Amino acid sequence: MTRTPELAGQTVVVIGGSAGMGLETARRAREEGAEVIVTGRSPERLKQAAAEIGARDVAAFDVTDPDALDGFFAGLPGLIDHLLMTGPGPYYAPLAELDFAAALRSLDTHLLTPIRIGRNAVGRVRPGGTLLFIGGTGARRPARGQAMAAIGTAALPALVANLALELAPIRVNLIAAGFVDTPLSARLLGEDLDARRAQLRATLPVGRVVGPADIAALAVHLMANTAVTGATYDIDGGQQLI
Repeated sequence: MTRTPELAGQTVVVIGGSAGMGLETARRAREEGAEVIVTGRSPERLKQAAAEIGARDVAAFDVTDPDALDGFFAGLPGLIDHLLMTGPGPYYAPLAELDFAAALRSLDTHLLTPIRIGRNAVGRVRPGGTLLFIGGTGARRPARGQAMAAIGTAALPALVANLALELAPIRVNLIAAGFVDTPLSARLLGEDLDARRAQLRATLPVGRVVGPADIAALAVHLMANTAVTGATYDIDGGQQLI
């Protein structure tokens, strides 16, 4: 038996699409028949990613730069169907060591940038299309050093629900991920990465580590399922249960 690709004839923009969850989502979207535009900060990495997955186009810019973001949307040749934005990861610091400039950058990236994307989406994302953001689950439980991360973790679901109402019929959803085995995780953990993987394999209810392909599968499902909006989907292998 064969099936029709879920995103056939559609256009997907992936902001942060040169590696990790973004790249895998772009790859999965292409496999489901979509044309893909990938963006990121590094022209070299974008060029490599585009060649790897057969992207239609690339755009190198900093998504936290409002003028650059506005310019990207203004330069789109036509309507797009879906947009996924990945993030740089949360900002962790104990109160005594908190860098307020870094904290403000984190708030801008995780909360204000989705709002800017939402304003730009009007008239550029087709009715019934999707805005999809990546958040996290790790800071739901209070811990020292997680104050800034907790703000984003708590605020994003509420922000997404409100955007879903204001931007309707564009759909807006959130993927809240636990630990995902990405290049970013590797950079953050360094030599502790293998130990973390082993710990998760031994303790997670699913018995394995969540990878970028798991996020991509959920992302494409949320793009294709036109009944879902304003929702937060946890994907952490059961990490919150332990």
